[in-house]
Amino acid sequence: MTVLIIGGSGFLGTELLRQARSVGRSTAATFNSRPGEAAGTSWHHLDLQDPRRLDEVLDAVQPSVVINSSSGDSNWAVTADGPGRLAQSAARRGIRLVHVSSDAVFSGNRSSSYDETAPPDPITPYGAAKGAAETAVRLLHPAALVVRTSLIIGDGGSAHERVVHELAAGTRSGALFTDDVRCPVHVSDLAAALLELTTSSMAGIAHVAGSEALTRYELGVLIARRDGIDPSLLPAGRRADTRLPGALAVRLDCRATQQRLRTRFRGAREFLGQG
Repeated sequence: MTVLIIGGSGFLGTELLRQARSVGRSTAATFNSRPGEAAGTSWHHLDLQDPRRLDEVLDAVQPSVVINSSSGDSNWAVTADGPGRLAQSAARRGIRLVHVSSDAVFSGNRSSSYDETAPPDPITPYGAAKGAAETAVRLLHPAALVVRTSLIIGDGGSAHERVVHELAAGTRSGALFTDDVRCPVHVSDLAAALLELTTSSMAGIAHVAGSEALTRYELGVLIARRDGIDPSLLPAGRRADTRLPGALAVRLDCRATQQRLRTRFRGAREFLGQG
C-alpha cells in the first residue's frame, strides 16, 4: 500500500515519511521547491495550482492513500483551490484522502472549546482559505477525512521553536502573546495519528491536537526551559493590544477522535519534558 505525502519535504511531511517507512509502508512524496531527504521515497515535483501535473503524479504513483500535509499560506489558489483539485482527482480514482487543516478556521470568539461539529468562522485570510479547502474536500470527496490540528512542535525543528530562539537572541522583533491560546501538538503524535487514520474508514472531520491548552507565551517558556534558554529573555505581549489579526483562544476538543485511535495526544508540558 503506497502512501503519497503532499508536501513531503515540510516539517510534518518529513515525519510522516519517517514513520511510514519505519513500519514498512511504501512511500512517495511531492515537493514544490526542492525534494526532501527521506531515503527510499520517490519524489515528484507538484504545484497544486496545476491540475494536469496533479493527475500525472497520481497516475505515476498510483497510491492507495494520499495525505495532504502541505500548510500553504493565505494564497487562495494554493491553500483553498489546490485541495479541492486534489480531492476531485483522488475521488475519481477511488483513492483514500486525509487532508490536514488548521484551528485557524475558528475565530476564538466562544468561551468553550471547539469540537468536530463546530462550524468554521475564520477571521483571517489564511483561516478563510483553510475553511474553504475543508468545504471543497468534503463536497468533492465525501469519503475523505479532514483533520484539524494546532501548533505543531518538534524536538527543535519547528517554526514555533525557531521563533522562541530568535526572540530570546534578539534577532527577531515581536512578542509571544499571553492571551493567544492554542493546543500545541507534537509532530510525532500528529504523524502517528494521521497514519493510523489512513487505515480507518472515518470520513468528515477529526481533531488531532495536544491535550493541554497553553498561551503562546507559556509554550515559549516551556521551549526555552527545555533548550536551556533563560525565559526572562522572551518578550511578552497581548494580541488584543495590537492590530494583528487572529483568534485569541482556540481550544480544540479532540475527545471524539482520541477515543477512536491508539495514538495518544500528549500535552505540551509532557512532550517538552516538564509534565
